[in-house]
Amino acid sequence: MSAQATVDLPLSARQPASLGLHRVIRLANWWPALRRLLLAWPFPMAIFVLWSLASHYQWVAPQVLPTPETVLTTFGDLLRNGDLRSNGVISFYRVIAGFGIGAGIGLALGVGMGLSPTFKDYVYPLFKAFAQVPSLGWLPLLMMLVGIDEALKIILVAKAALVPVALNTFKGIETVPTRYIDVAKVYGFSKWQLLAKVVFPSAFPMIWNGVRYGLTHSWLALVAVELLASSEGLGFLIVYGRQLYQMDVVMAAVVVVGAVGYVLDKVLALIEARLLRWRREAF
Repeated sequence: MSAQATVDLPLSARQPASLGLHRVIRLANWWPALRRLLLAWPFPMAIFVLWSLASHYQWVAPQVLPTPETVLTTFGDLLRNGDLRSNGVISFYRVIAGFGIGAGIGLALGVGMGLSPTFKDYVYPLFKAFAQVPSLGWLPLLMMLVGIDEALKIILVAKAALVPVALNTFKGIETVPTRYIDVAKVYGFSKWQLLAKVVFPSAFPMIWNGVRYGLTHSWLALVAVELLASSEGLGFLIVYGRQLYQMDVVMAAVVVVGAVGYVLDKVLALIEARLLRWRREAF
């Protein structure tokens, strides 16, 4: 009678051979994002190096182009004395209030034009004419009507958000494939089921793109109107620095404006990826 010897293998030897393949696949999935990140750095770094050289060797007058160290120091001072926080909070309130109003009206207009051909025939020509006028084009008229207080900023921000949200909502609903609607009718969907389960889910990616563009345009419009008619906000901080020939304040505020706009767009992109996760899982 022969006894079969039992050999205790180490844990690494008992792991499935496919584990290494899974790790390779995970790395391969991460590579596109990592590659985009790596490719995004050289250009801004080149600009930063050129800025450093131009300011340190005084290729441009220091009063016009301060050094990065000076801008960083000024940024810290603005944080400590509260100017950056107070003006940033005011700008953030304005953009959220105006964007909320504009996006709400834009969604209603887009849905109405997308679902009702009659409503589209009445509204769309006038809406297109309204959209062709930039937000700042309405500034002189609105200053005469509502003054230069908060209402002016919020109205202009709302207009900047309304146009892209309405257009993308309208186009998203209008371009829903007819075969989706035909299949829903075969299954006997009611009108509300058709809208809730077919039309809006299919149009949602384009609608959300309109929301992202609307928020970006709102932020740009807000900073522009604060540059022209405001005594508070990040745009005013830029004008204040320019009037006092403090270009370090101007550049610090410009960097903050760009960073805030970038973060707002990325937050909406993350929300979009979360909401549309079902599309990737379906495929």
